[in-house]
Formats: sequence, structure tokens, C-alpha cells
Amino acid sequence: MHSEFELIARHFTPATPGPESGVVLGVGDDCALLAPTPGRRLAVSVDTSVLGVHFPPGAPPAAVGHRALAVSLSDLAAMGARPRWCFMALTLEENDDAWLESFSRGFLALCEETGTSLTGGDITRGQLAIGVTVMGEVSPEAAISRSGGRPGDLLAVTGALGGGAGGLAAWQAGERDLAHPLLRRYLAPQPRLAAGQALAGLATAGLDISDGLLADLGHILEQSGGGAHLEPDALPMAEGLVEALGEEGARQAALTGGDDYELLVCLPPEHLEAARSCLAGLSLPLTVVGRLTDTAGVSGVTTTQRTGWQHFHAAGQGGTS
Repeated sequence: MHSEFELIARHFTPATPGPESGVVLGVGDDCALLAPTPGRRLAVSVDTSVLGVHFPPGAPPAAVGHRALAVSLSDLAAMGARPRWCFMALTLEENDDAWLESFSRGFLALCEETGTSLTGGDITRGQLAIGVTVMGEVSPEAAISRSGGRPGDLLAVTGALGGGAGGLAAWQAGERDLAHPLLRRYLAPQPRLAAGQALAGLATAGLDISDGLLADLGHILEQSGGGAHLEPDALPMAEGLVEALGEEGARQAALTGGDDYELLVCLPPEHLEAARSCLAGLSLPLTVVGRLTDTAGVSGVTTTQRTGWQHFHAAGQGGTS
């Protein structure tokens, strides 16, 4: 049986970071010492992933590790921030070395891919849960908030929608192959970090789609005021979604399913082509799905489902914020 400190040393102590990382003192002390870039603002977010609420029992541990970090990094993407550092609080039901090795491999691989340094954390015993705090940097003039949208702005989404909900349905139907496009969207989402940084300075408002398009659009309207009109026929569907759920089921998944981690941004019409040009270099489509209006409420769509993920609904239904 390994102690907490032995587990940290074995699985969560990366190689000594170089000076470009901004890590003056990292894992192994009471606090980390970090050196932010002068003239940049810190963007900080925290998310908790809980077994049976945010990921299902039996999920591959490498995917659980990837996903726990990805959903937090997605918040940095929504602000147009560059990721720098992360901290993880891991609660384990048992000391399973093989599970931890795979989990840490998935977590640290995404750290390396995104330039994020794991600089501290904690391990304790209890129901399996992963709390991840991420820290990034953004130019003060370019940070994307939820409050800048104005009537006449276009509503646009990166990538495709409904994959998270479609992947959850595939898992519940017995699919276990992570090569399945929908299951991969659910268990191994990709935070749109480069897209968020490219859209900073062009978007007037935005966020990541974690709770479903309608619910997250509601968050923008709460902060920006006014209303919105959506074009349901314009919604970009994830690969295989219509085949899996049917046309109407796919549309509902795209509107309310959650767990997509695409970006929803408000753009002045004159910024659309520049935004699309920026994302074309990332091989990522940007689709206009509606516009902001000066009339309260959302028009153009109907839904037979609740309008987004709620953390206190039944466990295992997906979604993080």
C-alpha cells in the first residue's frame, strides 16, 4: 500500500519544467511558485468530475484522466486564454496502481499536448472524484467574457454539436470502442484552446458548450441582455449522430445534450470572415447558427427535453460546467 506522497511521486511528478514554463517551484512543496507573464491577466477555473455523474463506471482510466483536464481547459479556451498551469485534487476509493498509471498517462499526455504544467495537488480517500484547477494567461484587451454580446451579433459555433450526448447514448447501449466517433467525443473531448485564442479580439462574447447549446446560450443572454434567434437547420451535427439518434433526436442532442466543449461565440457580422479564416488554419469549421436580438427569449427552436445539463438530476446523465 503506497502512501499519498508515494503515489504523487510515482504518478504525478513530471520532469523538472524548464524556465519557459513559469514554474519557479512545483510539485513537492507546500505551495507552487509561479511567474506569470508581465502584462497578462490570469484566467483561473476549477471543475470537479465525479464518478457516475460526469463519467460512467468502467470508463477507461486514461480517458477519465484526459477528460478531467480537458473540461477545465475548455473554460480557458472560452476566455481566449493560453493554458499555463494546473492543480489536481484526486479522491480515490482504493489504491489501484494499474488504474493510477493509466489515469495519469491520460492526464499528463494532455498536459504535454497543451503546454500545461501540473504544479501541485492532493490525493485522499473517498468516492472517486477529480478536482482540477487550471490557470492561463490572456491579454487584458482580448479576454472573451459572457457579457459583451449585442443585438445584431451573429451566433456561431466551432466544430459540431451533439457528440457528447450521442456518445453517452452509445456507452449506455454497450459501445466500448473509443474509436467510435461519438464515444470519443464524450469520453475524450478536445478543448478548443487554439480556436479560443484565435477568436480573442474578434468575438464580443462567448463560452464553451458544456451544458447544451440552449442552456449555455441562456448564460450569455443573462450577462449580455436581449434575446436570440436560432436556425435549427443550420446546427452542425457530430459525425454519426443522425444515424445513431435519427434526425429529430440528433437535433435535440445538439440543442440540449451538453458535453460538447465546442465554443459558442457572438460575432459582429463584419468579423465573420476574419474569424472563419483564423479557424480555417486549424481545420475547424465555424458555423453561424443564429443571431442576438433585442427581444428577450430564444426564438426559432422547440425542444421536447429540458434545456441543458443540471448537476442535481440523476447521476450518469453527462455534463460538466
